Amino acid sequence: MSLDVRRPLGLVVLLVTFIPLIARAQGGAPAAPEERPTGLPSGVQWTFNFDAGAGGFGFRNSLFEDPKEGVKETFGDNWAEGFAKPAISGKVNGVAGGELFGKFSVVGERTYASPPELVGPDESSFFPEDAFIGWRSGKAIPALGDNGLEVTVGRAPFTIGHGLILWDGAAEGGSRGGYWSNARKAWAFATIGRIKTGPNTLEAFYLKKDELPERITDTRLWGGNYEFRPGARNTFGATYLHLWANPAVSPQRNDLNVYNLRAYTAPVPMVPDVTVDAEYVWERNQDRLHADAWTAQGAYELSMVTWKPKFTYRYAFFQGDDPSTTRNEAFDPLLLGFSDWGYWWQGEIAGEYFLSNSNLISHMVRAHVTPNDSIGAGAMYYKFLLDQPGSFAPGVTDRHLLDEIDGYCDWKINKNFTASFVLAFAHPELAAQQAFNRTQNFRYGMVFLAYSY
Repeated sequence: MSLDVRRPLGLVVLLVTFIPLIARAQGGAPAAPEERPTGLPSGVQWTFNFDAGAGGFGFRNSLFEDPKEGVKETFGDNWAEGFAKPAISGKVNGVAGGELFGKFSVVGERTYASPPELVGPDESSFFPEDAFIGWRSGKAIPALGDNGLEVTVGRAPFTIGHGLILWDGAAEGGSRGGYWSNARKAWAFATIGRIKTGPNTLEAFYLKKDELPERITDTRLWGGNYEFRPGARNTFGATYLHLWANPAVSPQRNDLNVYNLRAYTAPVPMVPDVTVDAEYVWERNQDRLHADAWTAQGAYELSMVTWKPKFTYRYAFFQGDDPSTTRNEAFDPLLLGFSDWGYWWQGEIAGEYFLSNSNLISHMVRAHVTPNDSIGAGAMYYKFLLDQPGSFAPGVTDRHLLDEIDGYCDWKINKNFTASFVLAFAHPELAAQQAFNRTQNFRYGMVFLAYSY
């Protein structure tokens, strides 16, 4: 196998190269904003959006086990994928003293040259994404302030914190295509109520996951979330979730209680560039599941220095099942998602393609720079270890799993186009060698071009 990504990346590289040149060649003074009537009923403030993306991916010595949905994937070493997402949203003022709002979107996505045997030569899908309606109070409830009350019902996104336990409401890859693009985020059904007054936010919600047809667990949940935000750089939160699932498919998740405490803070007012993040998660479901996870992170940004270098260290622990006990201690990764590089798919090789946040200990060191408003780049080093080697795979006795280095760059070409680049390298330690009979190093490259209007 070889890292030949030229074919799937060629089109993307051409687009990245020539789109800015074409835009500059047009030149001339900026034209006055053009009115674009929608032809839709007046009295409604309509907004049209269109997002699209295309990427090429190349692997050497690939090892694909879908950690997101528990599905065995059969990607080739080189593949490409893309998506398109048109959306229209609208709002009407003065409804019950507040504002009525809604949104509808669809997602079409396809993965090329990566055929799962059960599906055929390519994977693709075209389905509704957002389809919700809601109401916010405006000034109708003076005691709560502006828009102190909000209710949303339908296919809608909903996230908590930085995405450690609750972020992504829809499954990707498999028969839907678009594994890495992750264009779908809305829950199959959501009811969300939110009260916000001053620094306090209280949310109650019911969510049903939009799952892959080949991996139906019937995951549903209700919960409550409270956040206290005394300033722009300080947020403290507490969340309770109660989940149900098909007991024949996911018995540990059916009737599961989850408790989460978190703090994202700049603890030293005189040094606001020092930040500390911490989260703790308890999962309890009688003897079916009794697991914990926690993470602690410290970061320091030299905001007054050219390129604004930022250095981060993070420790993350996700409990594994102890083979010597009768109960299950393997942490359920729940419904996490991507909010930034390394959050919470840990590693562009490991976390994206074969490691889940269970029976895992990770050390992450990250350096990030911002040369200008258009470019952000950095590197991340991961040290992955096992909490319980005996429950990872038969014959595994060592805790040392993998070392990984990821380099990334996000380039905002103009107000509509953004290009992302990744190069990654990983070295399998003894645990990976014992589990997968893998001694060859992993190498990975990615180019992704995104358009947003």
